Amino acid sequence: MVSKPSPDLTRDAFLGGRLTLWQPRQGYRAGVDPVLLAASVPARAGQRVLELGCGTGAALLCLGARVPGLALTGVELQPAYADLARRNADDNGIAARIACADLRDLPGELRDSYDHVLMNPPYFDRARGTGSRAADRDTAFGGDTPLADWIEVATRRLAPKGRLSVIQRIERLPELLRAIDQRLGSIAVWPVAGRAGRPPGRILLSAIKGGRAPFVLAAPLILHDGPEHGRDSEDYTAEIRAVLRAGAALGLNH
Repeated sequence: MVSKPSPDLTRDAFLGGRLTLWQPRQGYRAGVDPVLLAASVPARAGQRVLELGCGTGAALLCLGARVPGLALTGVELQPAYADLARRNADDNGIAARIACADLRDLPGELRDSYDHVLMNPPYFDRARGTGSRAADRDTAFGGDTPLADWIEVATRRLAPKGRLSVIQRIERLPELLRAIDQRLGSIAVWPVAGRAGRPPGRILLSAIKGGRAPFVLAAPLILHDGPEHGRDSEDYTAEIRAVLRAGAALGLNH
């Protein structure tokens, strides 16, 4: 049963309509990035998954829609977003435990071991930039929690051989790698570029607790066909269109 609408919210379709999410009309709104993050996670039924900073649940629920039978847990700092994540899980019939908490002080019941931890940390260091007009959007894009703390918490929650999956701005890759250094191994990075020949703006990163494989910098993942930006929503590459419209997994070599 779908919950009642609100004038402050929109109900948006993801994965070609397989998933619908309530999102604030103003403030942070999930787009392509959490869908790509979910598609990069090679989870299997029966595994335990934790998302740090789950927002309205976009990445966690996209993953749950693709892989039934996961034990899903999301942690979100902002109460309004945590409430929406619960509502979205219920409305889509996906079992997920959502906790409103600071990731640096997780409730005891969440201090378990997980096969996968995924996260889309704020893209900007608030100390280095200016805030946005909406306080919740400011928290989503520019957080107070250092990136190193996100990695520390993720590492503690990962089971041996558990996998961390991250999407982040490419400018923060050095900071991300410094935080991961000597904590996780088998690191692989996929740059994400809007078009072939254009500089990538995002990276997808995978790392394994106890992994020993050498570092891999993969070829860029290209979002759009053609040389120029035009009607971007209609010219995704076949691989990306399958992810966004059909809920396919990304064909990354983990």
